[in-house]
Amino acid sequence: MSPVEHEQALGARPSGEATETAAAEHVRDLFNSIAPSYDLLNHLLSMGLDRRWWLRAARSFRDVLSNPKSRVLDLCCGTGDMTAALLTQRPASGEPVTGLDFSAEMLSRARTKYASANVHWVEGDAMHLPYPDNSFDLVTSAFGFRNLTNYAEGLAEIHRVLRPGGRIGILECNQPDGLSGAGYNLYFKHVLPIVGGMISGDRAAYRYLPASVARFPRPPQMLALMASAGFVDSAWDGYLLRAAGLYRGTKR
Repeated sequence: MSPVEHEQALGARPSGEATETAAAEHVRDLFNSIAPSYDLLNHLLSMGLDRRWWLRAARSFRDVLSNPKSRVLDLCCGTGDMTAALLTQRPASGEPVTGLDFSAEMLSRARTKYASANVHWVEGDAMHLPYPDNSFDLVTSAFGFRNLTNYAEGLAEIHRVLRPGGRIGILECNQPDGLSGAGYNLYFKHVLPIVGGMISGDRAAYRYLPASVARFPRPPQMLALMASAGFVDSAWDGYLLRAAGLYRGTKR
Protein backbone atom coordinates (compact mmCIF):
# COMPACT_ATOMS: atom_id res chain seq x y z
CA MET A 1 0.00 0.00 0.00
CA SER A 2 1.39 3.41 -0.97
CA PRO A 3 1.71 6.20 1.65
CA VAL A 4 -1.29 7.98 0.10
CA GLU A 5 -3.41 4.83 0.17
CA HIS A 6 -2.35 4.14 3.75
CA GLU A 7 -3.34 7.67 4.79
CA GLN A 8 -6.73 7.24 3.07
CA ALA A 9 -7.30 3.91 4.77
CA LEU A 10 -6.81 5.26 8.27
CA GLY A 11 -10.01 7.24 8.73
CA ALA A 12 -11.44 10.74 8.94
CA ARG A 13 -9.20 13.59 10.10
CA PRO A 14 -11.11 16.90 9.71
CA SER A 15 -8.11 19.08 10.59
CA GLY A 16 -5.27 16.59 10.56
CA GLU A 17 -5.80 15.58 14.19
CA ALA A 18 -3.15 13.37 15.73
CA THR A 19 -5.59 11.09 17.56
CA GLU A 20 -8.82 9.33 16.71
CA THR A 21 -10.48 10.77 19.81
CA ALA A 22 -9.78 14.35 18.74
CA ALA A 23 -10.93 13.61 15.20
CA ALA A 24 -14.18 12.05 16.43
CA GLU A 25 -14.94 15.05 18.64
CA HIS A 26 -14.33 17.40 15.72
CA VAL A 27 -16.62 15.39 13.43
CA ARG A 28 -19.38 15.36 16.07
CA ASP A 29 -19.12 19.13 16.58
CA LEU A 30 -19.16 19.69 12.83
CA PHE A 31 -22.36 17.73 12.25
CA ASN A 32 -24.07 19.24 15.27
CA SER A 33 -23.33 22.68 13.82
CA ILE A 34 -24.76 22.02 10.34
CA ALA A 35 -27.76 19.95 11.45
CA PRO A 36 -30.33 22.77 10.94
CA SER A 37 -29.50 23.14 7.23
CA TYR A 38 -28.31 19.58 6.55
CA ASP A 39 -31.41 18.27 4.78
CA LEU A 40 -31.88 21.32 2.57
CA LEU A 41 -28.27 21.29 1.47
CA ASN A 42 -28.22 17.54 0.86
CA HIS A 43 -31.15 17.79 -1.54
CA LEU A 44 -29.93 20.99 -3.17
CA LEU A 45 -26.30 20.05 -3.68
CA SER A 46 -27.13 16.53 -4.93
CA MET A 47 -29.86 17.95 -7.21
CA GLY A 48 -32.33 15.62 -5.51
CA LEU A 49 -30.43 12.47 -6.42
CA ASP A 50 -29.81 11.57 -2.79
CA ARG A 51 -33.43 10.42 -2.45
CA ARG A 52 -33.04 8.05 -5.41
CA TRP A 53 -29.79 6.69 -4.06
CA TRP A 54 -31.26 5.89 -0.63
CA LEU A 55 -34.19 4.03 -2.20
CA ARG A 56 -31.98 2.20 -4.68
CA ALA A 57 -29.69 1.05 -1.87
CA ALA A 58 -32.66 -0.09 0.21
CA ARG A 59 -34.06 -2.13 -2.69
CA SER A 60 -30.74 -3.97 -2.91
CA PHE A 61 -31.58 -5.59 0.44
CA ARG A 62 -35.28 -6.26 -0.17
CA ASP A 63 -34.82 -9.96 0.60
CA VAL A 64 -33.56 -9.20 4.12
CA LEU A 65 -35.86 -6.26 4.79
CA SER A 66 -38.99 -8.13 3.74
CA ASN A 67 -38.51 -10.62 6.56
CA PRO A 68 -40.44 -9.13 9.51
CA LYS A 69 -38.16 -10.88 12.01
CA SER A 70 -34.90 -9.55 10.58
CA ARG A 71 -33.01 -7.06 12.73
CA VAL A 72 -31.67 -4.01 10.90
CA LEU A 73 -29.22 -1.32 12.01
CA ASP A 74 -28.64 1.94 10.10
CA LEU A 75 -25.35 3.49 11.24
CA CYS A 76 -24.50 7.19 11.08
CA CYS A 77 -28.18 7.68 10.32
CA GLY A 78 -28.07 11.47 10.50
CA THR A 79 -31.55 12.92 10.09
CA GLY A 80 -32.98 9.51 9.23
CA ASP A 81 -33.51 9.50 5.48
CA MET A 82 -31.70 6.23 4.75
CA THR A 83 -33.47 4.67 7.74
CA ALA A 84 -36.80 5.76 6.24
CA ALA A 85 -35.81 4.32 2.86
CA LEU A 86 -35.19 0.94 4.52
CA LEU A 87 -38.73 1.06 5.92
CA THR A 88 -40.19 1.27 2.39
CA GLN A 89 -39.06 -2.34 1.88
CA ARG A 90 -40.19 -3.52 5.31
CA PRO A 91 -43.51 -4.97 6.52
CA ALA A 92 -45.40 -2.56 8.77
CA SER A 93 -45.50 -5.23 11.48
CA GLY A 94 -41.79 -6.00 11.30
CA GLU A 95 -39.18 -5.54 14.00
CA PRO A 96 -38.25 -1.86 14.37
CA VAL A 97 -35.24 -0.65 12.43
CA THR A 98 -32.52 0.87 14.64
CA GLY A 99 -31.09 4.22 13.55
CA LEU A 100 -27.86 5.16 15.34
CA ASP A 101 -25.85 8.39 15.24
CA PHE A 102 -23.46 10.16 17.60
CA SER A 103 -24.64 13.67 16.70
CA ALA A 104 -27.41 14.61 19.13
CA GLU A 105 -28.58 17.46 16.88
CA MET A 106 -28.89 15.27 13.79
CA LEU A 107 -30.68 12.57 15.77
CA SER A 108 -33.10 15.11 17.22
CA ARG A 109 -34.17 16.03 13.70
CA ALA A 110 -34.56 12.36 12.77
CA ARG A 111 -36.89 11.82 15.72
CA THR A 112 -38.98 14.85 14.72
CA LYS A 113 -39.13 14.04 10.99
CA TYR A 114 -40.04 10.40 11.50
CA ALA A 115 -41.88 10.56 14.82
CA SER A 116 -44.37 7.86 13.86
CA ALA A 117 -41.94 5.59 12.00
CA ASN A 118 -41.19 2.06 13.19
CA VAL A 119 -37.67 3.05 14.25
CA HIS A 120 -35.70 2.85 17.47
CA TRP A 121 -33.42 5.93 17.50
CA VAL A 122 -30.17 5.56 19.44
CA GLU A 123 -27.41 8.06 20.21
CA GLY A 124 -24.25 6.02 20.00
CA ASP A 125 -20.79 5.59 18.51
CA ALA A 126 -20.41 3.46 15.37
CA MET A 127 -16.87 2.63 16.47
CA HIS A 128 -18.13 1.13 19.75
CA LEU A 129 -21.59 -0.26 19.10
CA PRO A 130 -23.73 -0.94 22.20
CA TYR A 131 -24.81 -4.39 21.00
CA PRO A 132 -23.58 -7.94 21.57
CA ASP A 133 -21.99 -10.08 18.90
CA ASN A 134 -24.26 -11.54 16.20
CA SER A 135 -27.16 -9.13 16.79
CA PHE A 136 -28.24 -7.96 13.31
CA ASP A 137 -29.15 -9.38 9.91
CA LEU A 138 -28.34 -6.16 8.04
CA VAL A 139 -26.18 -3.13 8.83
CA THR A 140 -26.28 -0.13 6.51
CA SER A 141 -24.73 3.33 6.40
CA ALA A 142 -25.40 6.12 3.90
CA PHE A 143 -22.83 8.90 3.45
CA GLY A 144 -21.66 8.57 7.02
CA PHE A 145 -19.12 5.76 7.08
CA ARG A 146 -16.36 7.95 5.64
CA ASN A 147 -16.60 10.12 8.78
CA LEU A 148 -15.43 7.26 11.01
CA THR A 149 -11.98 7.78 12.45
CA ASN A 150 -10.76 4.29 11.56
CA TYR A 151 -12.28 2.54 8.54
CA ALA A 152 -10.78 -0.90 9.22
CA GLU A 153 -11.96 -0.91 12.83
CA GLY A 154 -15.37 0.41 11.77
CA LEU A 155 -15.77 -2.54 9.40
CA ALA A 156 -14.61 -4.94 12.11
CA GLU A 157 -17.24 -3.55 14.50
CA ILE A 158 -19.98 -3.99 11.87
CA HIS A 159 -18.76 -7.53 11.26
CA ARG A 160 -18.89 -8.24 14.99
CA VAL A 161 -22.55 -7.26 15.42
CA LEU A 162 -23.74 -9.03 12.26
CA ARG A 163 -25.02 -12.57 12.48
CA PRO A 164 -23.33 -15.22 10.31
CA GLY A 165 -24.73 -14.70 6.83
CA GLY A 166 -25.67 -11.11 7.73
CA ARG A 167 -25.28 -8.36 5.15
CA ILE A 168 -23.49 -5.03 5.04
CA GLY A 169 -24.44 -2.09 2.82
CA ILE A 170 -22.40 1.13 2.72
CA LEU A 171 -23.60 3.89 0.39
CA GLU A 172 -20.77 6.38 -0.07
CA CYS A 173 -19.40 9.10 -2.30
CA ASN A 174 -16.57 8.37 -4.70
CA GLN A 175 -14.25 10.45 -6.85
CA PRO A 176 -14.82 9.50 -10.51
CA ASP A 177 -11.92 9.48 -12.96
CA GLY A 178 -11.48 11.04 -16.40
CA LEU A 179 -13.49 13.90 -17.84
CA SER A 180 -16.48 13.28 -15.59
CA GLY A 181 -14.13 13.31 -12.62
CA ALA A 182 -12.75 16.71 -13.61
CA GLY A 183 -16.25 18.21 -13.74
CA TYR A 184 -17.19 16.52 -10.48
CA ASN A 185 -14.10 17.85 -8.72
CA LEU A 186 -14.76 21.38 -9.96
CA TYR A 187 -18.27 21.26 -8.51
CA PHE A 188 -17.49 19.33 -5.35
CA LYS A 189 -14.32 21.18 -4.34
CA HIS A 190 -15.24 24.71 -5.36
CA VAL A 191 -18.99 25.20 -5.83
CA LEU A 192 -20.20 23.04 -2.94
CA PRO A 193 -18.09 24.72 -0.20
CA ILE A 194 -19.26 28.18 -1.29
CA VAL A 195 -22.96 27.35 -1.54
CA GLY A 196 -22.93 25.09 1.51
CA GLY A 197 -21.05 27.65 3.56
CA MET A 198 -23.38 30.48 2.58
CA ILE A 199 -26.55 28.58 3.49
CA SER A 200 -25.29 26.82 6.61
CA GLY A 201 -23.08 29.63 7.87
CA ASP A 202 -20.28 27.09 8.39
CA ARG A 203 -17.81 27.18 5.50
CA ALA A 204 -15.33 24.97 7.34
CA ALA A 205 -17.86 22.13 7.42
CA TYR A 206 -18.41 22.28 3.69
CA ARG A 207 -14.69 22.39 3.04
CA TYR A 208 -14.36 19.26 5.14
CA LEU A 209 -17.01 17.29 3.24
CA PRO A 210 -15.22 17.23 -0.16
CA ALA A 211 -11.92 16.67 1.63
CA SER A 212 -13.43 13.64 3.37
CA VAL A 213 -14.42 12.17 0.00
CA ALA A 214 -10.91 12.72 -1.38
CA ARG A 215 -9.52 10.92 1.66
CA PHE A 216 -11.91 7.98 1.51
CA PRO A 217 -10.59 4.74 -0.07
CA ARG A 218 -11.42 4.11 -3.73
CA PRO A 219 -13.53 1.02 -4.51
CA PRO A 220 -10.67 -1.49 -4.96
CA GLN A 221 -9.09 -0.46 -1.66
CA MET A 222 -12.41 -0.38 0.18
CA LEU A 223 -13.28 -3.86 -1.07
CA ALA A 224 -9.88 -5.05 0.15
CA LEU A 225 -10.60 -3.58 3.59
CA MET A 226 -13.95 -5.39 3.62
CA ALA A 227 -12.26 -8.68 2.75
CA SER A 228 -9.72 -8.14 5.54
CA ALA A 229 -12.60 -7.57 7.98
CA GLY A 230 -14.05 -10.96 7.05
CA PHE A 231 -16.70 -10.08 4.47
CA VAL A 232 -17.21 -12.30 1.41
CA ASP A 233 -18.99 -11.83 -1.91
CA SER A 234 -18.21 -8.12 -1.67
CA ALA A 235 -19.02 -5.82 -4.56
CA TRP A 236 -19.43 -2.15 -5.43
CA ASP A 237 -22.30 -0.79 -7.53
CA GLY A 238 -21.45 2.63 -8.99
CA TYR A 239 -24.19 5.28 -9.20
CA LEU A 240 -24.27 8.34 -11.53
CA LEU A 241 -20.91 8.31 -13.34
CA ARG A 242 -19.42 6.55 -10.30
CA ALA A 243 -19.79 9.70 -8.16
CA ALA A 244 -21.35 7.49 -5.48
CA GLY A 245 -21.98 3.81 -5.02
CA LEU A 246 -23.08 0.96 -2.78
CA TYR A 247 -20.62 -1.43 -1.15
CA ARG A 248 -22.21 -4.81 -0.40
CA GLY A 249 -20.89 -7.87 1.41
CA THR A 250 -21.81 -10.84 3.57
CA LYS A 251 -20.45 -12.08 6.89
CA ARG A 252 -19.09 -15.56 6.33
